[in-house]
Amino acid sequence: MSGTKRALVTGISGQDGSYLAELLIEKGYEVWGLLRRHSVPENQTSRLDAIGIFSNPNLKLVYGDMTDLPSLIGILKECMPDEVYNLAAQSHVRISFDQPAFTTHADAEGVLNLLEAIKTICPTAKVYQAGSSEMFGNEYDEDGYRRETTPMLPVSPYGCAKLYAYNLCRVYRSSYGMFISNGILFNHESPRRGLNFVTNKIVAGAVDIHKGKINTLALGNLEATRDWGHAKDYVRAMWMMLQHDEPDDFVCAMGEAHSVRDLCEEVFAELDMDYRDYVTQDPRYYRPTELDDLKGDCSKLKDTLGWEPTYTFRTMLEEMVQARL
Repeated sequence: MSGTKRALVTGISGQDGSYLAELLIEKGYEVWGLLRRHSVPENQTSRLDAIGIFSNPNLKLVYGDMTDLPSLIGILKECMPDEVYNLAAQSHVRISFDQPAFTTHADAEGVLNLLEAIKTICPTAKVYQAGSSEMFGNEYDEDGYRRETTPMLPVSPYGCAKLYAYNLCRVYRSSYGMFISNGILFNHESPRRGLNFVTNKIVAGAVDIHKGKINTLALGNLEATRDWGHAKDYVRAMWMMLQHDEPDDFVCAMGEAHSVRDLCEEVFAELDMDYRDYVTQDPRYYRPTELDDLKGDCSKLKDTLGWEPTYTFRTMLEEMVQARL
């Protein structure tokens, strides 16, 4: 393996982790993936099993936890990565209100653990930290967009934890000269998205209605808008950030906002149905504090790194519907 780049990917069993693992293996990397142990091990590698890389000789999976510093130190000593992609998180915004302490431990303190371990064991490794558009909260610039210079005032425990981690990375970068880049990623989806996220919840519900399995689909706020892209495009942006000659912070977004209602309309129309005949609203799915509108400006990412998305909002949803069918 001499001369082969080695990458450690935390959260490798998630949507982004599985796409990133695919990309890195295609590029000739030896990929180490950090897994949290589940009591049902079949579930934790289902995305990797489905794409046929679980048995790839260039993929090595190890157990560890972002809240367990000794486990991170041990893995880094064994792996000695050239690049570290931190995708591990409690990533559901609504659940962060129900589990704020766990979200903080995993998404904020876990990043502190990882940075300390990297600083001690492999300080020259390039590090990618998965930030989030939720860090902005309801702040935006005069033109309605959010970019790297927009003030950040999160409105959820998840957003707060991600902002803490984002600022930690900036501190470690400036204080210790470490190569750490923050990706400020807006919503990104795919057929591998969990069913508790609104995009795949709508896709799965619409397909089940189409098949006659259920009659209605209950959702929360239909007017909230998001800037939705495809996870496959966004993990490519992550990789590009670590190939740049300088560490930096980059917004990754499509630059257009669509409402949950728009999403329903597109998905149901793909199945020749009218969402208004089936979708209901349930107060249980509303957030205590709503983030009303999200739209990102990724000019810096495009101009600096040459990133361009290959999917549109519509082609992303078409793929998700067809995969579910």
